[in-house]
Amino acid sequence: MTLDRLKPWVLPGAMLAGVIFHNYMSRVEALAPYLIFAMLLITFCKVKPKELKITGLTWSLLAVQTAGAVAVYLALLPFGKDMAQGTMICVFCPTATAAPVITGMLGGSVPRLATSSIISNITVAVTAPLLFSAVGSGQSIDFIASAHSIATKVVPLIIAPLALAFILLAVAPKAHAAIASKQSWSFYIWAVSLFIVVGRAVSFVISEPAGKIPEMIVIALCSAAVCGIQFIAGRKIGARFGDKIAGAQGLGQKNTVLAIWMALTYLNPISSVGPAAYVAWQNTVNTLQLYYHDKKTRTRKL
Repeated sequence: MTLDRLKPWVLPGAMLAGVIFHNYMSRVEALAPYLIFAMLLITFCKVKPKELKITGLTWSLLAVQTAGAVAVYLALLPFGKDMAQGTMICVFCPTATAAPVITGMLGGSVPRLATSSIISNITVAVTAPLLFSAVGSGQSIDFIASAHSIATKVVPLIIAPLALAFILLAVAPKAHAAIASKQSWSFYIWAVSLFIVVGRAVSFVISEPAGKIPEMIVIALCSAAVCGIQFIAGRKIGARFGDKIAGAQGLGQKNTVLAIWMALTYLNPISSVGPAAYVAWQNTVNTLQLYYHDKKTRTRKL
């Protein structure tokens, strides 16, 4: 069996392995930031500085991300605050740092998604303290300290590989070109990252008290619903700007690790089940998209 034929099974295999070996994640989870950095460096070496532009797609996705989060919270609040918080954070959390990688694999615009990801993460760092003060569990939140804490967790991971890619383009073009030619490596690095992320999410969910299981199931189902809605809405928004893929990934693929941390830090802890479940939902969508994209690509070659 060729590597191309194995490829559709790599991501499901990584997710299954994460479930099976979740007890061992503490030994390898420190690798995750380095894997994401490597993925983004390879992907960003395809991007030229002049291609990074804030467009109508960026603003449209940002508007849905922020206004949609508030709307979801208010709509679900009558049914329970934990449910409202757990679903809201799945909408409000920023675009995943790995989203440009998946976008590139699916044939979408990496520069567009990279720009949207940067703006999305910076916006969350600035606005999260305000939102969490309004919907949080009652604790006092220091705006400057909270914004700084969130920013230090997301901004360097996006900006550093982008800056390094541009530096290499200027001072070491051969090295830049060599890295840019290794785009297929991003897929397998992402698979290892997915193994770690899924394992961490499973470990987190099963550590919750058994009495919370019915509430966790409801929050997880709400998470599934907003996941599907965001991918569909993002695709429709992206179509208006000529890039369905960038739109779908920009709105649907979320920085779940950050979302779990924010929920645990600023909201009722059980609300973090929402983004933990979102890990499975969004990566199921990504796996299916990559499978059908690869199948379509192979068919065209025949």
